[in-house]
Amino acid sequence: LLSIIASSFDEGKTLKGKWEYAGDIFNGKAEGAPTEYSLERRFTNDKFESFLLEKGEKPQKYEAGDYTLEADTCYQTQTFSAQDSQLLTIRIKYKYTLVNDTLTLNTTLPNGNKVTEFWKKK
Repeated sequence: LLSIIASSFDEGKTLKGKWEYAGDIFNGKAEGAPTEYSLERRFTNDKFESFLLEKGEKPQKYEAGDYTLEADTCYQTQTFSAQDSQLLTIRIKYKYTLVNDTLTLNTTLPNGNKVTEFWKKK
């Protein structure tokens, strides 16, 4: 009975909500979040949209896609990019963790770059 209850909670796992970009580690080099603008990712149950936010300006959508969660893995497929993208329609496998209000996404991209992103719940 306990395993049935636990698995029913696991199936409903989502990242639903708004998250603000808090920096990353790119190929071993840490970078903080930009100060002149912010980046926001909005997750629904199975999709995401990313926006660049500047004071006094309308949000600019720069990315969108689909995602699924399985155990400690987040699969993301970019379906829209405002810029040329090598990742469009490619399913990327991220290891993810949620600790308090911080989402961490960790992967090695198809080109070999190692990326760890940090997002704070808004």
